[in-house]
Amino acid sequence: MFETLSVERRGLSTTVTLNRPDVRNAFNETMIAEITQMFQKLDADATVRAIVLAANGPAFCAGADLNWMKKMADYTHAENLADAGQLAAMLAAIYRCSKPVVAKVQGDCYAGGMGLVAACDIAVSVDSANYCLSEVKLGLIPATISPYVIKAMGESAARRYFITAERFSAAEAQRIGFVHEVATAEALDDTVAGIVKALVSNSPNAVRQAKQLVQDVASRQLTPELITATVEGIAQIRASSEGREGVRSFLEKRKPAWLN
Repeated sequence: MFETLSVERRGLSTTVTLNRPDVRNAFNETMIAEITQMFQKLDADATVRAIVLAANGPAFCAGADLNWMKKMADYTHAENLADAGQLAAMLAAIYRCSKPVVAKVQGDCYAGGMGLVAACDIAVSVDSANYCLSEVKLGLIPATISPYVIKAMGESAARRYFITAERFSAAEAQRIGFVHEVATAEALDDTVAGIVKALVSNSPNAVRQAKQLVQDVASRQLTPELITATVEGIAQIRASSEGREGVRSFLEKRKPAWLN
């Protein structure tokens, strides 16, 4: 049982829902620990093929909880390092999870909440949501979330929104690549469900390796070593059981075994 989350299994997918609506799903040390634990558990569960990260209430996540921030104000440097390390571990647990993760953003998303979304593989936002990297207004910087947010929105957009702390719309978030889809409130569930359906219809092994492929290749230069690694990657997956089954099922005009 979790204090800050609710978890629901539907077929081959699991929805992890932030469940502190009274504080706009702001995270504290308990939520950080529970998200980390849940994603590690789902990562190890071979029966789960997709994960949705959602939230209850009007906001997706307002960033850090105020009471947690009050405690941090009196932390030593060593205590701040340990605390930030826990936040970093949570984001890494989402980003490194071998299962595809879809963020379902049903409301406003600020500060550290944007880190949660950026760590996911696919982000779907309600059209009424606002986004803000508000840290500099408090004399802080979005340091721990920056590797994920910059990957998601790009360096140019990050330069602007890191230093202005401007709010921006879901449409702008989609324009800069931070979110992939924008839907009305009425269409949000169906839009996410369609993406999850596509994910669980694919080869679990291929999805896992394709996710890792992007992470491995995105920041590397096009070198002979990289080309060799990609050649090895396709050779290995062609010889895998799911690779062979996928090709056979296509040629034989039948469903692959992972859909049965």
